Amino acid sequence: MSLSTLDIDLYESEDPIWNPAMMAIPVPGIRKMVNMAASMQDVIHLSIGQPDLPAPDNVVNATIEALRAGQTGYTMDAGLPELLESLAVYYSGRSQRKLTADNIMITTGATEAIYLALTAVSAPGRHFIVPDPAFMLYAPMIRMNGGEITEITTRAEKNHQLDPQEVIDAIQPNTHAIVLNSPSNPTGTVYPRETIEAILQEAAYRGIQVISDEVYDHLIYDGKEYPSALSCGTDMDNLMVVSSFSKTYSMAGMRIGWIIASQAAIKRLRRYHMFTTTVANTPCQWAGVAALHGSNDFIQNMLVEYTKRRDRLVELVEQTPHLTGYKPEGAFYLFPALPEGVNGTNVALRLLKETGVCTIPGETFGNSCSNAIRLSYSTSLGNIERAFERIIPWMEKQDFG
Repeated sequence: MSLSTLDIDLYESEDPIWNPAMMAIPVPGIRKMVNMAASMQDVIHLSIGQPDLPAPDNVVNATIEALRAGQTGYTMDAGLPELLESLAVYYSGRSQRKLTADNIMITTGATEAIYLALTAVSAPGRHFIVPDPAFMLYAPMIRMNGGEITEITTRAEKNHQLDPQEVIDAIQPNTHAIVLNSPSNPTGTVYPRETIEAILQEAAYRGIQVISDEVYDHLIYDGKEYPSALSCGTDMDNLMVVSSFSKTYSMAGMRIGWIIASQAAIKRLRRYHMFTTTVANTPCQWAGVAALHGSNDFIQNMLVEYTKRRDRLVELVEQTPHLTGYKPEGAFYLFPALPEGVNGTNVALRLLKETGVCTIPGETFGNSCSNAIRLSYSTSLGNIERAFERIIPWMEKQDFG
C-alpha cells in the first residue's frame, strides 16, 4: 500500500485551476503518519524530526527583548545586518575561508533556502544528481520546474555512504547541479572529507553547481570533525550551502535559515527572495545573534544526550528481527532496512495500528528505499525503550519470507 492511496488532497486533483506542475509534489508521508497517529491513543513517536530539548534561555530572552524593543518591522532583504555579520565571522572561523556579509542571505528557515537554491537553478531539460534516500523536498522542487533527476542509491549495509565515483559517473552534458546532504536526513550519514572534495573538484571543473544542505552540521558524534563543503572547495563560484538554527538551537518554529554562496549568487537570490517571503522573522533573527554570541554549552549538552539515545537505538535495532541497522554519525535519525521486497509503508502502518509506535516509511525519502523505515531519536530515552518493548515482540511474530 502506498501512503498516497490513503486519502486525496485538493492539490492532487486534475482540476484545471491548478498548475500541472503541482502534481510533482508528493503526498507528504511524514504528515500523513503523524496525522493518523493524532487520532489514536497511547502513541509513541519515533517520527518527529525536530529537537525535543527546549531552546536555550539566551535565545528565548533575546526574542522577547527584541519584541519589547519594537523590533517587529522588516529588516533589509538580505537579513538583519547584525546577524549577517555574526554568521560571516562564525563561518569564516569554522571553515577557514574568508566570508563577508555579502556572501550570506537570511531566509525563512532552511526550507526557503533550499527552495530558492533548487528552483533558481532548475529548468526544463536540466539534469540534477540527488542521493536516494534524501530529504523529501529536493526532487519535487526540481521536477516542478521541469528538471530531470538521477538518483544515487545508498544502502544501510554500507552506512548509507555516498560513492563519489558514482556521482561523477552520473554527470551528463546537461547536468546543472548536484545536491548533497550531510549529515543526512533520513540516514544520519556524514560524508567524509574525501567524498565532498572529489565531488566539488569535479563539479568546479565542469561548471556544475553543488547545493549542500548542512542543517544538521552541529549534530556530529564521537568527537568527529565536520567536513563542511565550505571547507572542502576551492572557490564559491559553484557552491551554495544551506543551514539554519532549527536543529542546532532547537529553534525549528522560529524559522531562521540562510544560504552561503558567492556574492554574485547572493545578489541574484536576494531578488528572488523578495518575491517569496520578503524577509525572515525579525525578532527571531535577533535570537540568532544571541545564539551565535552565546556559549556552546547547549550544543555540547545536546550532543551528550543524543549520543546516549543513538547508541541505545543502535543496540535495540540490532536486537530486532528483520531490521538491518548501522551506526549513524550525525543528525538524529536511523534508517534501518527491512528484508528485500518487504514494503516499508505496510510495516510502518501496521506498527502504528497494532503497536502504537509511529515511524516514517522509507518511500517518503526516495525510490530505492521502499523496504526501510526512518526512526528519529529526538525523543526521550524512555520513549525509545518503551517503543522497542512493543516493536521487538511484534517483529518476532512477522514472517517476511
